[in-house]
Amino acid sequence: MKPKIFVTHTIPDKGLNMLKDRFDVEINNFEGSLDKKTLINKAKDKDVILSLLSDKIDAEVMDACKNLNIISNYAVGYNNIDVKAATQRGIYVTNTPRTLDETTADFIFALILSLSRRVVESDKFMRSGKFKGWGAIDFLGFDVYNSTIGIVGMGNIGKAVGRIAYYGFLMKVMYHDDSVNNKDVKYGAEQVTLDKLLRHSDFVTINVPLMDSTHHLIGEKELSKMKHTAYLINTSRGPVVDETALYQALKDKRIAGAALDVYENEPEFTTGLNELDNVVMTPHIASATIQTRQLMSHKAAQNIIDFFDGKIPEGLVNKELIK
Repeated sequence: MKPKIFVTHTIPDKGLNMLKDRFDVEINNFEGSLDKKTLINKAKDKDVILSLLSDKIDAEVMDACKNLNIISNYAVGYNNIDVKAATQRGIYVTNTPRTLDETTADFIFALILSLSRRVVESDKFMRSGKFKGWGAIDFLGFDVYNSTIGIVGMGNIGKAVGRIAYYGFLMKVMYHDDSVNNKDVKYGAEQVTLDKLLRHSDFVTINVPLMDSTHHLIGEKELSKMKHTAYLINTSRGPVVDETALYQALKDKRIAGAALDVYENEPEFTTGLNELDNVVMTPHIASATIQTRQLMSHKAAQNIIDFFDGKIPEGLVNKELIK
């Protein structure tokens, strides 16, 4: 009998095609997040769950799915899965590493440029028919070239952001990440405290995973340290930033602006954010290119195939299971 896989949402076909010959694959076509009851009902007899980062998989879900051997997360982050509970039950948890670093870095600069040059705001202005001719002081923005970028979290994405900043825009690069050896970071990047980064950066980009230590890493206190001309960009996880405090800082123009691809209570966002002109909001699409999403699909499927072939999946998160 073929092992059974429940795919919680439609994903690009590259990975699905890899699985269909060897496994009994059920794909859920429901749009939006699955509630726990539906997830359990669909996955209770499955050997594998291929999940999205919006799927909350905790101990209750795992206990209800008696045959569950592996959870293959279609994402690099895996804060949606209780990895400790999975490890205790001998369930493999995998992710899709090294698939979206450059793609996300590209998107961060798309946000930086849209924000600093007021692209979204001026687009709305044009569409509303308000443009009456060129003006010398209309929609004045802020130069990205030769400015200072502060990178909070210098993992693979952070390093990619730093490369683009330095080589593409001749920016001064500062970063805060105590887990990174400064010798491993090139292009003259300066390792600094979070306090110094916030006080001196023109652009602050958040690139850390969501953990207890990073929850509300950026709150009212941190925002108050930023320049009033500075911009905040978050493409990591919503709860890393205190969204209510950010909204107030933006409303009061204590910082120049923010670009958000993730939200604290996603898909909901703080009331009023969408009414501000100094914020750019996108629906969690930093990795949304054809090439990257197909690669993520491939890696999510390959993790499953490797598990059933007796190999160690590349994306294995809870490596203590193989010790």
